Amino acid sequence: MAHDLDALRAAHDGAGWRALFDARWRGPAFPDASGVWGKREVVAPHVRPEHIVTAAEGGSALLPVPGYARALGLGDVRVKQCGVSHTGSFKDLGMTVLVSTVKQMIADGAAIRAIACASTGDTSAALAAYGAAAGVPTVVILPAGKISTAQLVQPLANGALVLALDTDFDGCMAIVQELAEKEGVYLANSMNSLRLEGQKTVAMEIAQQLGWELPDWVVIPGGNLGNVSALEAGFRTMIELGMIDRAPRICVAQAANASPLYQAYQRGFRDFAAVPAQTTLASAIQIGNPISWRKAVRALERTDGVVAAASEAALADAAGRADRYGLFTCPHTGVALAALEQLAAAGTIAAGSRVVVVSTASGLKFADFKIGYHEARLAAAPAPRWRNQPVAVAARHGEVRDALWRGLDARA
Repeated sequence: MAHDLDALRAAHDGAGWRALFDARWRGPAFPDASGVWGKREVVAPHVRPEHIVTAAEGGSALLPVPGYARALGLGDVRVKQCGVSHTGSFKDLGMTVLVSTVKQMIADGAAIRAIACASTGDTSAALAAYGAAAGVPTVVILPAGKISTAQLVQPLANGALVLALDTDFDGCMAIVQELAEKEGVYLANSMNSLRLEGQKTVAMEIAQQLGWELPDWVVIPGGNLGNVSALEAGFRTMIELGMIDRAPRICVAQAANASPLYQAYQRGFRDFAAVPAQTTLASAIQIGNPISWRKAVRALERTDGVVAAASEAALADAAGRADRYGLFTCPHTGVALAALEQLAAAGTIAAGSRVVVVSTASGLKFADFKIGYHEARLAAAPAPRWRNQPVAVAARHGEVRDALWRGLDARA
């Protein structure tokens, strides 16, 4: 989606845009409660107010984790809590723009029967919720048996038509693209630039929440890779409007079991090849043929970025470790945290650096992962380093006292 940068520059200088966005931040006037629509001029100026479908998405916390930063030898680590959102993931940010646009298109006479997506979980939840709010039918095509119960129940609860196919995400993606071409349904996956317009506001919020200063690095979990180009576009837009003067370096973090971008990076991006995605605890990024890989490569080249891959044990332990500092991380955020730990240890991310990790979903959507980790039932991570279990103690003062001091001493 193209924006008229000359008109935007004529409307405000960089300081003016910063002041406008600060004045609107989580404001009471519609639609400023939304972090996306509070920046509507640079996101979706084509959508008329009466067609905006919003659940006050965006404006999520940028949570400092000072103890974790010290443990890694870094100057500052903050986690952008994009999973603290209406449906529990960052996908709400893009879906509000897409569904609002489709609602307006239908009002203007477009013959759209439904909005459809292929999904490993979070996209389906966001599409179903926003579609239901807009009164637009939604269709979700997902790989049977490959997403969490919490993620599957969300589109069902919101009334979506859910079709579970005996294939993986890449097979679902091929089917939904064909349906969009031949059957008059509107495609909602991240290849649709409307989604990226909403998601780019994550970059703008990071800058805004840091007083319009930028971190040295942003670490992003990568599956279908739309979020990578979206955040880079957000930083680039702010530079073009004079709001900031540089972009942070970007690290894309992939699960090693589904890491086509990492493998291409290892080859210097001389070529890109889809890979069979193996099962990973980070199920939402279990994607071997990401649609947005070209955009992701361009984003990395523009930001002098890197790609890292995390093993199953590493991502599970990174999530468990971060939780000890007050987080409750999903496995996909675990991938990003494992990449951060790996790059900090190698010196790629230098000591003292300021880093933002983008958390893409709520850990509450992945209770099976969290329980399995602490019960040591994850086959892919059989020796959890940060496992914690309740201690059975007889209801007698002396035994409780002894168990208490043993436990506290072990944690010292």
